Amino acid sequence: MNYVIEARGLTKRYKRTIAVDNIDLQITPGKIVGLIGPNGAGKTSALKAILGLATYEGELSVLGKDPSKDRAALMEDVCFIADVAVLPRWIRVWQVIELTEDIHPKFSREKCEQYLSTTKITMDHKVKHLSKGMVAQLHLAIVMAIDVKLLVLDEPKLGLDILYRKQFYTNLLNDYFDEERTIIITTHQVEEVEHILSDLIFIKDGRIALDCSMEKVQESYAELMVAPDKAVATINSA
Repeated sequence: MNYVIEARGLTKRYKRTIAVDNIDLQITPGKIVGLIGPNGAGKTSALKAILGLATYEGELSVLGKDPSKDRAALMEDVCFIADVAVLPRWIRVWQVIELTEDIHPKFSREKCEQYLSTTKITMDHKVKHLSKGMVAQLHLAIVMAIDVKLLVLDEPKLGLDILYRKQFYTNLLNDYFDEERTIIITTHQVEEVEHILSDLIFIKDGRIALDCSMEKVQESYAELMVAPDKAVATINSA
């Protein structure tokens, strides 16, 4: 079977700290995977290895390539949106679009302009005159107009208001996602994205504690709501 991501014994160390602890991972095409866990669980460290942004131990293949050796070729088929969208403050929107069109052969100006038409962003706006949320909207419009095989969203709230986030997830499902693409969404708050996920990977202390389909999660687990003063007693009795 061809895997979008396949890892065996993936480990990432920072001096004496083990951020990713000998994990095995297999992600097939056409999935929307939630990579979740508390802050400091190892999500970002695993992502950095997958994107070729950090060294690692073990075996790792992304779209059939070694991210540590073939990052330039890999990034032709991968888009990554971090929790903070970074664009030059002096540049105008039309210049961002033209630059992206010149650089990336899989970028569609038409799709980008279609996404931007649902916002208040104009072609003549400078980035420095846009709010944080509008910069995120511009960044998302650019990235979603690029035809890639793997899209990675790292903590995807990005300063967006709740209405635009809902619209973004609708666009993600209806206009972007298909059986040839794979999307990974990292977050420590899964409630907002659980309705679009096909699979869930839970990382705790650098190890995978759960890796299964959302269908299996819904069949096997239930959410328990208790008053804060009863939480410790409930955990201890579980």
